[in-house]
Amino acid sequence: MAELHPRISAALEAAGVAFEVMDCDPALADTETFCAHYGQSLAHSANAIVVKSKTGEERFVACLVLATCRIDVNHTVRKKLGARKVSFASPEETERLTGMALGGVTPVALPAELPLWVDARIMDLDYVILGAGHRAAKIKVAPAYFLGTPNTEIVEGLARQVA
Repeated sequence: MAELHPRISAALEAAGVAFEVMDCDPALADTETFCAHYGQSLAHSANAIVVKSKTGEERFVACLVLATCRIDVNHTVRKKLGARKVSFASPEETERLTGMALGGVTPVALPAELPLWVDARIMDLDYVILGAGHRAAKIKVAPAYFLGTPNTEIVEGLARQVA
């Protein structure tokens, strides 16, 4: 069974919500591939994406959106960050900020200085499947977890449904 980073395990256990660690072949960790191979629902899978401002003071935010949605970078995220232009953080910036490589970024136990915005439609689910901090596992957790995490905001319209 895949191991979680102790920081991630501790955060999940401290939250007091049910969670499950799901093993994953690292080559199959990309969300669509994972769901197809392991028979999981895209509608219950989410991606953590780090976005940064390109104008004004450099600011970063982690956004959690369902796999069936596209993050609304040019409207909701840009306005909430207070920037004229925003873009996705580079893989190097993402790893520097989160300590996690792309394909394994989880919104669980993010550094306190990195805000987390969760698309509101995630909160309507009974569970959501997340990255586990590396590509060898996924985490299945109740969205209620995000009601008790620091520096987290539930955001209406953070993403738009595409699938």
